[in-house]
Amino acid sequence: MSERFRALVVNKTNDRFSLDIETLALNDLPDHDVLIKVRYSSINYKDSLACIPDGKIVATYPFIPGIDLAGIVVSSRDHRFHEGDQVIATGFEIGVSHYGGFSEYAKIPADWLVPLPERLTLAEAMIFGTAGFTAALSIQKLEDNGLTAENGKVLVTGATGGVGSLAVAMLAKSGYQVVASTGKETEQDYLHQLGASEVISRQDVYSGKIKKLDTPLWAAAIDPVGGNTLAAILSKICYGGSVAVSGLTGGIDIPTTVYPFILRGVSLLGIDSVYCPMDLRKNIWRRMASDLNPGKVLESLQKVVHLEELPEKLPLLLKGRSHGRMIVRL
Repeated sequence: MSERFRALVVNKTNDRFSLDIETLALNDLPDHDVLIKVRYSSINYKDSLACIPDGKIVATYPFIPGIDLAGIVVSSRDHRFHEGDQVIATGFEIGVSHYGGFSEYAKIPADWLVPLPERLTLAEAMIFGTAGFTAALSIQKLEDNGLTAENGKVLVTGATGGVGSLAVAMLAKSGYQVVASTGKETEQDYLHQLGASEVISRQDVYSGKIKKLDTPLWAAAIDPVGGNTLAAILSKICYGGSVAVSGLTGGIDIPTTVYPFILRGVSLLGIDSVYCPMDLRKNIWRRMASDLNPGKVLESLQKVVHLEELPEKLPLLLKGRSHGRMIVRL
């Protein structure tokens, strides 16, 4: 095994910000239980923020971003993992405060690792990644709160993004009637191909005005947007329905009232993919490998890029010029 490897490194000093492919040594990595040869990572919105000077994601520099990784164990000091094991690592502030997946090697605490489920490849695991995990966790929480396909339509906002695209595909695979909301009129065919039965504009969800209670339209919703959009959704959820919220691209404030909650029994479910307990985390990954796996649709979401392309590809998410999932082959 070579003692040297390549990684994308961001660095920031008082007067300079850099984003470069660098050659590092294994002892440059933090001293943790399991050394992994990274085979795939993926590009997420948070990764794009980590790679700009004012992204407010990275706390200390220099740093290796990449919140997702999947690879093969090279060595382990923990009895749960052995050389040759295939593993997934997402969450736990990987790529935020802990060196991440845009690297040919990574050292990760054993407590953060998920064994690769049967029927899932390392590449497929990264097509899912944190975005897919968040979507699947949202579905699990909605179903735990009583959602079934017979309840009615399920809304997905931000439907061309990572979480949204995978939520549409997973819900459709599970027999749900999916309403996909997007601000991109050119993406209707893409969303129908994922399984959406109906595509609406973001203005159909939030038109600029929020009623305390509006006409009930959807049995449930998966919302990675937040802000005014979330408030508008809550006013349009049917009696006893739920909304799973996992993002804040639309803002952190929710200008709503108690009416949806006390007059229609609506539930607002928070989705945290970072510190999700390991037992639940493993169960969600098993579901993603089985009943939530949209098969060929999943494969159609991927765009494969290489380490050298990351400086060019990372800004695309911030500019809204990407849909589906970009995975990184290392």
